[in-house]
Amino acid sequence: MIFIKLILAHLLGDFILQPDSWVADKESKKLKSVYLYIHVLIHTVLSLIFLWDIQLWWVAVLVGVSHFIIDAAKLSFQTIQNKKSWFFVDQVLHVLVIAGISFYYNEFNFNFLKDINILKIVGAALFLTTPASVIIRILLSSWTPAPETAGNIQTESLSDAGKYIGILERLLVFTFIMVGHWEGVGFMVAAKSVFRFSDLAQAKQRKLTEYVLIGTLLSFGMAVLTGIVIK
Repeated sequence: MIFIKLILAHLLGDFILQPDSWVADKESKKLKSVYLYIHVLIHTVLSLIFLWDIQLWWVAVLVGVSHFIIDAAKLSFQTIQNKKSWFFVDQVLHVLVIAGISFYYNEFNFNFLKDINILKIVGAALFLTTPASVIIRILLSSWTPAPETAGNIQTESLSDAGKYIGILERLLVFTFIMVGHWEGVGFMVAAKSVFRFSDLAQAKQRKLTEYVLIGTLLSFGMAVLTGIVIK
């Protein structure tokens, strides 16, 4: 299935294999950033690898060229004020290109909807790792607490602990849904509430509490919706 394979390549190339340092360099240097071209090359190669058909080389090239055009437009017109909007526009355009290619090959039919296979599960699990973390971070960017506000909580925090806790909880919730044990989701919510919100109560910071609550609900909500869609 071309659609699922190209989506997997996109998730890997745009999130897993693109460090934050590359993103920062592209945003500062724009079209002069060498990482923009490395990023496009990675997408092209990943698309070719996932398709695993040399006759579809033109699809990989099309994905790479379209990715460059979309990213170049984003870097050229993106500002601090509209950065969040451009992130979602960028992702939607990439998916539309992939959908257009799949439509060309007549993949969107009843068999496509019925064919639940391992690639869809892998793709969903992959989405719930770094891609979901980035989306949640973008959505919460307008409400990120100031360092002094969050100081009581983060002072003794492990490096990137919150990020990996979020990834693990989403994967566990997704697993519980796939195996049909919704009670496991309730257990995860309860456990997260006990350990996380007891610390927040000690911090006595309402804004930080609301920030963490929104982030937690977004994280669990993404995992639940993803599990429902795949099921």
